[in-house]
Amino acid sequence: MNWNLKIIYVDENRLEEDIKKFDLLVKDLSLLKGTLGTKDGFMKYTKLYSEAMCLLSKIFVYASMKNDLNQKDMESGRLRSRIYGKYSEFLENVSYIEPELLSVGEDNVLKFCQDCPSYKHLMEDLFRRNKHILKENEEVLMAYYSDATNGYRELYSKLTIVDNTNVSVTLANGKKVEVNKSNMTYYLSILEDPSDRTKVFNAIYKFYNDHKATLAGIYEGIVKSEYANMKARGYKSMVEAKLDSENIPVSVYESLMKTTRENTSPLKRYYSIRKKYFKLDKIRTYDRFLQFRKSNMEYSYPKVKKMVLDAMNFMGSEYKSVAELCLSSGRVDVDIKDGKRNGAYSTSTYPEGAFILLNHNGDLSSAFTVAHECGHSIHSTYTNRSQDYINSEYSIFVAEVASTFNEHMFLDYLMNKVEDKNEKIVLLQQAIDNICATYYRQTLFATFEYEAHKRVEEGHSIDDRALSDIMKSLYKDYYDIDLDEEEYKSLVWAYIPHFFNSPFYVYQYATSFSASMKLYDDIKNKKEGAYDRYINLLKSGASNYPVLLLKEAGCDLTKEDAFIAVVKRLDSLLDVLVDLLK
Repeated sequence: MNWNLKIIYVDENRLEEDIKKFDLLVKDLSLLKGTLGTKDGFMKYTKLYSEAMCLLSKIFVYASMKNDLNQKDMESGRLRSRIYGKYSEFLENVSYIEPELLSVGEDNVLKFCQDCPSYKHLMEDLFRRNKHILKENEEVLMAYYSDATNGYRELYSKLTIVDNTNVSVTLANGKKVEVNKSNMTYYLSILEDPSDRTKVFNAIYKFYNDHKATLAGIYEGIVKSEYANMKARGYKSMVEAKLDSENIPVSVYESLMKTTRENTSPLKRYYSIRKKYFKLDKIRTYDRFLQFRKSNMEYSYPKVKKMVLDAMNFMGSEYKSVAELCLSSGRVDVDIKDGKRNGAYSTSTYPEGAFILLNHNGDLSSAFTVAHECGHSIHSTYTNRSQDYINSEYSIFVAEVASTFNEHMFLDYLMNKVEDKNEKIVLLQQAIDNICATYYRQTLFATFEYEAHKRVEEGHSIDDRALSDIMKSLYKDYYDIDLDEEEYKSLVWAYIPHFFNSPFYVYQYATSFSASMKLYDDIKNKKEGAYDRYINLLKSGASNYPVLLLKEAGCDLTKEDAFIAVVKRLDSLLDVLVDLLK
């Protein structure tokens, strides 16, 4: 099952027409300079800006999707780079807008919004961020540098994907296997010989060791560009600069780190259970993939698609019909292919809808990935149907709520369907591992980012040794594992694309997981109004600040309650696991 990119563009002549149309829109926007203080000028700005942004999003998503199908294809890579350039040109040409609107004054601008209500929240947010917006000529300079700093991210992708290759590993039984990032975890879960697991893990991570100085240099360049933005805009820290765009209090980030680091006992308990059960002298980080029981179920994509859709019955016919659209023909690219981007994601264009990229290998984890990415696509579909384009790009902070909500629902569906004790243990491990990976591991990574960026703020370098030392300290605190006893694991910072592509993103997996667990439990327990509040969240897009949207939906992340609830949930699941393993 493959993407049908013709859903977006029937042919690339249409793409070129849209690129030309975009160029004209940008030119027209630039000609509005000096007119935004009038109602007529403001209304023209809102119309042109929405059209230009919507078109740019469509062009960029198409180019990125085409490139992600084969990142070794030079032509699609050039197209993607070209569109990046268009984005930089756009920033340069509209850099006058925010300073000019600020000079017009909040009262006048909000009065204009009476005839354009979809822009009201955006304008209110502009004046909230006023002190961090630079003068017009300074914003132009910042726009000039955006393309150059994006080059670090491109360099990371080229090095770790385009210049990376499969590795042949000879197992203890003499069998040879081809290992890559997509199938590494599969082999780590099925190989019983500890030396084979070490070989597979080291085969992948040796690449990062061989290039650790370069990768650290790329990362330092990204962090220093973040630092330059922080200083230029007058923020106190880089994390504040990142969170401020969505008005998320730094206290939410700090509370997550503090609460989680103080409550690692269930995590250490789990690893102790694993060590004892698998009779390991010492547990290695990559031993976390070992299965307590082997599943006899096969999770082919057609079977998983049906199961995921059946699980949607819990949410009613409307929700399920949206899911059916998201998983329909041409909207999901399923199989692992040479050159294809690793991992999985959901993306969308405003008029054409959502698309999902998978690297499906038929195991239980990949089945949950289908449910997860379908959740993202459902969210995008509800938002696009309910909001004007300008409010359709929902916050990253709430982006992982719908996806992990779907995972909770899919797990319950499977647990209710399965009667075999061994299969229940498999599913229970999936639930436990999900908490460990989505909540604890992502919070560990979020803390790594916080500490690495803090080093730069304090004037220290972040070479590969410094970055690895941070990881060693965190793994000791969280798991009580000494990374000095593993050859390459301390280089996990180089393995995680989010650190390079989306700084201060990963913490939102943990906050979203906590929120979705709360919202799902409310619906499951038939709490009055819980379903409607959740659907309203999916429809809300970017119409308000994400912390407030979640609070309206029934989860207040300014308090630690949701985080503590996840900790207690893990402890209770471990009790069940221990009992079943007896």
